Amino acid sequence: MKEAKPDLYPGFDSLTVDTGDVQLFCRTGGTGPALLLLHGYPQSNEIWHKIAPRLANHFTLIIPDLPGYGRSSVPPLSSDHLAYSKRAMARNMVELMRQLGHNRFYVAGHDRGGRVGYRMAFDHPETVKRLAVLDILPTSDYWDRLDRTFGLKIYHWLFLAQPAPYPEMLISASPIDFLEHTLSSWTGNKNLNCFSEGALAHNRDWFCDRDRIAATCEDYRAGATVDYEHDKADRDAGNRIKAPVLALWGDKGIASSVDDPLAIWRNWCSDVSGKSLECGHFLPEEAPDDTCNALLDFFAS
Repeated sequence: MKEAKPDLYPGFDSLTVDTGDVQLFCRTGGTGPALLLLHGYPQSNEIWHKIAPRLANHFTLIIPDLPGYGRSSVPPLSSDHLAYSKRAMARNMVELMRQLGHNRFYVAGHDRGGRVGYRMAFDHPETVKRLAVLDILPTSDYWDRLDRTFGLKIYHWLFLAQPAPYPEMLISASPIDFLEHTLSSWTGNKNLNCFSEGALAHNRDWFCDRDRIAATCEDYRAGATVDYEHDKADRDAGNRIKAPVLALWGDKGIASSVDDPLAIWRNWCSDVSGKSLECGHFLPEEAPDDTCNALLDFFAS
């Protein structure tokens, strides 16, 4: 029997919602307008636990695990990777929010969650009031900019997108070592100090599941194929995100690999603002106060 994990969201509710395609585990709490918080790789909903108490004073928070991550169900893998496309995940999140009574809401997404967020803003503009994206650039921009230097920095995009079962076989040989190396190498200080022991315990628990390792690889296979094509179709059509967008990135993060991340987002958005924070990739855990202040200023404006 697995050891019980600490509750990182005291006073919040836990529930699982069946969206038809996937069962999404989420934490909910707070009062006010609805704010959907989406995590990234290789994490789950716990990334928000440091800033959720302050945000909950202003918003009704819905904090799910993405499909295949954490305690959400694992869609089957397929040759077209569609179940793990950000289009499918965005549709799942819209249905989750609808079932919880929220037809229009705010969205903040870190890493993969940011990609789900901006795809939601493209595909379901009637639902997204404002969008914050944390330490990402659009998927097609990353792929189109890959060169020797950038490829070394985001090597995991190439590795995880390899055909099954190659990356999952290697990760499963030592999942905790892979997880902790990945987490520490993407922080500004190159260690695990910013992550609470409780959050690490939750992460270690689900990341040892071979099916979930496969699911997270499938997420990146979708990024290299169908997600890229969806981005390219919007770019070629001249479509732009109409909701106001806030782009935040760590000054030692992944998005800082380009000279001006905000200039990239201006190509995709009608109304975008943003800035860098003093941290690496994991803004909500490395710079919780600055991240929370920026989100409160943006969503309350």
